[in-house]
Amino acid sequence: MGSGGVSRRRFVGALAGTAAAVALPAASACDDAPAPADAASAEASASPSRAARSPSGPRPLHLGTYASVEGGGKGIGLASYDPVTGRVTGEGVITGVGDPSYLAVHPDGRTLYAVDERAEGAVTAVRLADRTVLGSRSTGGGAPCHLSVHPGGRWLLSANYGSGSVAVHPVEDSGALGERTDLVRHTSPAPGPGQQGPHAHQFATSPDGGHVLAVDLGTDTVYTYRLDETKGKLTEVSRARTRPGAGPRHLTFHPGGRYAYLANEVDNTVAVCAYDPGTGRLSVGEPQSTGTGSGTSYPAQLLVTSNGAYAYLANRGHNSLTRYAVEADGARLRLLDTVPVAGDFPRQIAFSPDGGLLFAANQRSSNVSVFHVDGASGELRLAGEPFASPVAVCALPL
Repeated sequence: MGSGGVSRRRFVGALAGTAAAVALPAASACDDAPAPADAASAEASASPSRAARSPSGPRPLHLGTYASVEGGGKGIGLASYDPVTGRVTGEGVITGVGDPSYLAVHPDGRTLYAVDERAEGAVTAVRLADRTVLGSRSTGGGAPCHLSVHPGGRWLLSANYGSGSVAVHPVEDSGALGERTDLVRHTSPAPGPGQQGPHAHQFATSPDGGHVLAVDLGTDTVYTYRLDETKGKLTEVSRARTRPGAGPRHLTFHPGGRYAYLANEVDNTVAVCAYDPGTGRLSVGEPQSTGTGSGTSYPAQLLVTSNGAYAYLANRGHNSLTRYAVEADGARLRLLDTVPVAGDFPRQIAFSPDGGLLFAANQRSSNVSVFHVDGASGELRLAGEPFASPVAVCALPL
């Protein structure tokens, strides 16, 4: 967030502690946490599932936090939510994971992955059937803040904010992680205005599955790589530059796969990007308003509905969610309005798998707010009182 290696956490205090021992299975502990009844059917919710399912009974919700800050959690929070009402019920915590600030689930729904966002970063695997921690692996860098699973399910991708690098780990049949197969640091171009070095903030796969893209706030660049799915090695194929000082943080693709939307944290803008699936080349368009007025509001993350009709942006400083209409088959965003988030500093947002709910993890107010999403208009309606969750920085509904 700032220019220092780990100063993105200046809003919650100084970085504390070191990563847990890596590459060794960790003893798991779970406080008052029943096993999920339907873990195998869970799926990632960075955007709604294209095949919306009918809600049926409570669904699992996993919550990321910082354990090394005052008022933080003790590990990965466990909860459930009613997919009809949006009501959230707490169900305990998975301990044995240091600072699980970002979470992702394997495509088969059986394994949860968490970053350990500390000076010596790590990624950890947790078997969902019994909440057993399967062990951790070093990311080879500092303060990992994002991770994702390649659609084929064989590779875990992670971004080290502190050291400006991206890492690849193999995923074993059990869901556990193998030794890192690649680590690439963003040594060029030079850092943007106000930045002292590279700060990788996201590492994810394009919708076509042919490329993986890394968003770097420090170098004002989105890097496109080709992943060797046999060896787990990365080959850079292109770079897309934002305007100097934009501070790109998070990229979200339109379902059509030809356009993506970039949230720029430092200059308080969003940009529509054209994407060529054949080459992996991304072209960044002109910056657009977040609807939050003058100054910066630290925009955090964008979501796009599964039908490609609406997009939502979390604004941390403004404590709001911006709603956009998506037009011209994804080529244009039209600002509609902003809605109060019912919390302080919305760090991350996620849809429920059916797209009917939007969850916002509010870091400073230590709560998660839930909104009903109107499928026709895209309007958001708060679903009751927010759920209390210590230093909530990630909400992953399954």
